[in-house]
Amino acid sequence: MHAQKMPIQRYSRIAMILHWLIAVLIALNVALIWSVNLIPEDNIRFVIDAHKSFGITVLGLVLMRLLWRAANRPPDLPETYPPAERTAAHGAHLALYVLMIGLPLSGWMHDSAWKAAGEIPMYLFGLFQWPRIGWIMSIEPAFKERLHDIFGGIHVWLSYALYALVTLHIAAALKHQFWDGHPELQRMWPGGDAPAPSPLSPAQRPPA
Repeated sequence: MHAQKMPIQRYSRIAMILHWLIAVLIALNVALIWSVNLIPEDNIRFVIDAHKSFGITVLGLVLMRLLWRAANRPPDLPETYPPAERTAAHGAHLALYVLMIGLPLSGWMHDSAWKAAGEIPMYLFGLFQWPRIGWIMSIEPAFKERLHDIFGGIHVWLSYALYALVTLHIAAALKHQFWDGHPELQRMWPGGDAPAPSPLSPAQRPPA
C-alpha cells in the first residue's frame, strides 16, 4: 500500500489575493523608481506621483492583511521543518511586515516634510487628493527640511533591507519546494492542490 499523503495546509483565498497583490505592487513600484533616470524630465512628476500612490496602496493592503491574519489564523508551518527554520521563518515574516509598513510610512513622512508640500497637492492615482501628515507639515521650516532629509534616508535604507529580505524569502520558499520537497508554493498558490515535488537525492544535489 502507498502511504497516504498529508493534505497541504493552504492559506485562505483572501490571504492569497492580498499576498500576491502586495507582491506585484511592490515589484512594480521598485521597477518604477529604478527607471526614473530613464524617464524624460517632463514625465518625472508623473512617475513620482505613481510611486507615492503605489506605496500608499501597499500600506493599506498590508494593514488589511494584518487584520485578516488576526481574524483568520494562517496555517501552521509543516512539522517537518527543523526548529531553527521555523524560528527563522517566523522572524522573517515579522520583519517583512515591519518593512512593508515602515517603508511606505517613511515615504509618506518624507513627502509630508517636503518644503513644497503645502503648494503642490498629492493625488492618489490622479483620482483624488491624498492628505499629507499634518503635524509634520506644521513643523518650523528649517527643522522640517532636516526631517525631510532624515525621513528620505530612512526610506532608502528600509528599501534596501526590503530588497534583501524579499530575496531571502523567495530563496527560502524555492529551497523548501525543490530541495526539501515540501509543497511550500502550493500553500500560497491559488487553485487546486498540486502534488508535492520529490526532494532531491544526495546524488542530485550540487556539491557544498
